[in-house]
Amino acid sequence: MNTRRTFIKNSLALTAGLGLTGVSCAEEGKTVRERSKNPKVVSTWEHGMPANEGAWKVLADGGSALDATEKGVMVVEADPMSTSVGLGGLPDRDGNVTLDACIMDHQDNAGSVSFLQHIKHPISVARKVMEETPHVMLVGDGALKFALDQGFEKEILLTEASRKEWEKWKGESNYMPEINAENHDTIGMICQDQNGNLSGSCTTSGAAYKMYGRVGDSPIIGAGLFVDNDHGAAVATGMGELMLKTLGSFLVVELIRQGATAQEACEAAIQRIVDKLDYKSFQVGYLAMDKAGNTGAYAIHPGFNYAEMVNGSNRLIDAESFLT
Repeated sequence: MNTRRTFIKNSLALTAGLGLTGVSCAEEGKTVRERSKNPKVVSTWEHGMPANEGAWKVLADGGSALDATEKGVMVVEADPMSTSVGLGGLPDRDGNVTLDACIMDHQDNAGSVSFLQHIKHPISVARKVMEETPHVMLVGDGALKFALDQGFEKEILLTEASRKEWEKWKGESNYMPEINAENHDTIGMICQDQNGNLSGSCTTSGAAYKMYGRVGDSPIIGAGLFVDNDHGAAVATGMGELMLKTLGSFLVVELIRQGATAQEACEAAIQRIVDKLDYKSFQVGYLAMDKAGNTGAYAIHPGFNYAEMVNGSNRLIDAESFLT
């Protein structure tokens, strides 16, 4: 029987046969996807709701997708109750809060920081890397020095609540990520402005109680985030090692470029993980938007949701999943 899952597998096989260098729609003589002129923002998880509101203030005033995607996730970075992003993020196993973030605009510019400590808004530092340096990524002490040179203030990010959770965890020191724990994780956001331009952002404090120095997918262009303004954008959330091994966000956008819908592309990227990796104990979710403003979302396990805001209306949507 030709099920949808079979279709996705067949689509992946075709893509593999093309070596991910298949001819684009434009090269085939077709026009590039018609761009939407209706501003829209989507972001991962429930904390995407307040983040969307922050981004929408920029878009509603005619601002750029780049400004919106930065301002939107900053709302969550500054929330001490969000224990997976910015201030209040759960620490590594040694008690250090280390942050990762990246940002990408409609002109293929990108900036990233990783293993950054003491700075509440890593997304803004990532944007500075993009705009003020010849590089894409700065890490660790170098990223911190750059941030301080740019005028960012050094802060203590380990809140009392997160410290207590860490002390409790040390009693067992069992490192096993919990699927959809507290319905939060990395926040990834995609914005489209009134000019039809796309930009995206991704920010996180990484896996709670990780090894000192661990970096996941979130600051990696092509893994945690990818934007191709001619075709679409995608963000990832969940267990970063799985996205790093499959470059999932790039894969989603590449499949959109080759003609898949945003939904089909997200499903195919999850299928790639299922076919190649040990996936059952981990969650991964993809969220995508194509140039026409169509969205897609898909995850390994049930429970992944995302916030979508258009025409001033903000709503939370449950994504479909491979496992039920």
